[in-house]
Amino acid sequence: MKIRYILALLALAVTPALAQTAPGALPAAPPPAAAPATVPLWRTQAKAGLNLNEATLSSNWRGGGANSLGLSALANLRADRKQGIHSFDNEADLLFAFSQTAGLGYRKTQDRLYLDTKYGRGLSAKWDMFLSLNLLSQFAPGYRYDDSGVQQVSDLFAPAFFTAAYGFEYHPNPTFHVRLSPFAPRLTVVGRVERFVPALGATPYGVNPGHSTRWEILAAQVLAELDRNLGANINLKARYVLFANYETLDPKRIDHRLDLTLTAKVSRFVNVSLNGTALYDYDQDSAIQYSQGLTLGVAYAFQNFVDPPKK
Repeated sequence: MKIRYILALLALAVTPALAQTAPGALPAAPPPAAAPATVPLWRTQAKAGLNLNEATLSSNWRGGGANSLGLSALANLRADRKQGIHSFDNEADLLFAFSQTAGLGYRKTQDRLYLDTKYGRGLSAKWDMFLSLNLLSQFAPGYRYDDSGVQQVSDLFAPAFFTAAYGFEYHPNPTFHVRLSPFAPRLTVVGRVERFVPALGATPYGVNPGHSTRWEILAAQVLAELDRNLGANINLKARYVLFANYETLDPKRIDHRLDLTLTAKVSRFVNVSLNGTALYDYDQDSAIQYSQGLTLGVAYAFQNFVDPPKK
């Protein structure tokens, strides 16, 4: 009896193993595969910041100074799409800052409105043919403050620069590209240009009084952009634009503009931002113009895609 029980137990133990190795036996079902990650049709990205600085002094403060309040807001929005050899890239780069100081009142300190849209057709892994249209202007009136008083020097869309560029783009990596445009006609718009003559001279922004526009058809443009992380919490964004009119081709009449923004992330929603602009435009001034701002404030970032791992 004991032998019979032992044989029965051995048969129960061996049967499953034989079933797995028997000819014609069905293999075990594999585990379900993970669903592939959804690739968005448009890669969207948004970065925004709001910065505030304030100083309050008592009426008997002997150290001198004045009560002041400063506010700056910035946003960078992108929507890009790549389909085979075709690519579509769109960007809005916005910045506005002002201060309110006792005894001086409201004064604008920084102002930028930049919109860019581009279509590219791939030629190789690093080169595209492209055509683009961009706008550079500002949001609010600007004034010059000096011993002669207050004079208006700009306004909303005065000036506004519309540039259509055609050429080739070199993009060796995702953080840098340069556009070479041998043909880049530009339209300068200045509404009611006569109001700026007292402060800027006979032809403000190159537009003659009695007109509101100036065409520069035969022109070239070079645009280079860098958007690179310098560390885990530091980002550098730079844009350089060169514009040359073939009809007045002279080194001192070639326009240059450089915009820089260095952002250091303090915490998830707090950062320090240093931004500046250097500009040389002979139609505006024969010397280099510049502006700079340093702010601490809240920041927000969003994107609907995951960056590829660094090699």
